[in-house]
Amino acid sequence: MARAGELGADQALTFLREVDSINMRRRGHMVDMARESVGGSFLGRRVAVLGATFKPDSDDVRDSPALNVAGQIHLQGGQVTIYDPKGMENARQVFPTLAYAPTALEACRGAHVVLHLTEWAEFRDLDPAAVGDVVAAHRILDGRNALDAAAWRAAGWTFRAMGRPHA
Repeated sequence: MARAGELGADQALTFLREVDSINMRRRGHMVDMARESVGGSFLGRRVAVLGATFKPDSDDVRDSPALNVAGQIHLQGGQVTIYDPKGMENARQVFPTLAYAPTALEACRGAHVVLHLTEWAEFRDLDPAAVGDVVAAHRILDGRNALDAAAWRAAGWTFRAMGRPHA
């Protein structure tokens, strides 16, 4: 956006600002969906966050939507535990007050809601039944629209995905 402004590309700048605005609203919407799913308040609720990086196959957490959502939930009283295959150390440097787990299953242990926020293959391959054995409640929110909704629902989960109708 800064470079478009320097070059005088006003239409491109307007477009980029709108895209950025939409992306920021999506983060807030995910927080709202998570709060709604646990009964309206994060107080006393455990939230598992699958993914911390900006994108899969990277350890880059700069401006990570996943970490932004996790931080907002933490600030609202949620007990957030994060797992990411490559970004754990960088995430800890940005948000040292959040909890971090060594595996996806450990991050989900005791969770009242699971948030899928970075589209790692490892998360797509999770067994909904195995995850169901460790959570406090069978609720998952797919912020990346990458999980198999039918498989999660068949395993007894309440499944919602960003931008999809509430089913």
